[in-house]
Amino acid sequence: MMDFQLWEEELKTIWNQLGKIPDTDFIDRIKTHTDKITDDQPNAIADFEKACAYDSTGFEKNAEPLYRSALETGLSGLRRRRARIQLASTLRNNGKFHESIEILREEKENYSDELNDAVNAFLALSLSSVNNDKEALSLVLESLAAHLPRYNKSVYNYSKELIKQN
Repeated sequence: MMDFQLWEEELKTIWNQLGKIPDTDFIDRIKTHTDKITDDQPNAIADFEKACAYDSTGFEKNAEPLYRSALETGLSGLRRRRARIQLASTLRNNGKFHESIEILREEKENYSDELNDAVNAFLALSLSSVNNDKEALSLVLESLAAHLPRYNKSVYNYSKELIKQN
């Protein structure tokens, strides 16, 4: 039986090579590493990590079906949240703006964790792609407000006013 913690540590080592080795070598290393946990069966974590590798090296079209497979196969926890955000970003890059917006709105409405600002950022990008710039700016200001040393409440309230103006 494989030690999953060791597998995760080895995965992190491979990810640390991103940008330091050719993209094709990086993708091959991720594929080889994820093969260790698949047993030739669908595996949500393996599909997710391969999707991330493709996505991170500019091959969004290859990433999309793997993100979908990972989610359909039962990806859970923080990886599930990341997969939804990354799938939505990939969809935007692939010109599927409305599906991207739908996924991110659902994430924003139903889940909350340390990735909330990332959801807002990618939702803002997708909204901007369909010329909904006021709502996009509102989301960016909403996220920014939480990190300001002063004027948090004012910036947050202004972010909500932008939406009311639509």
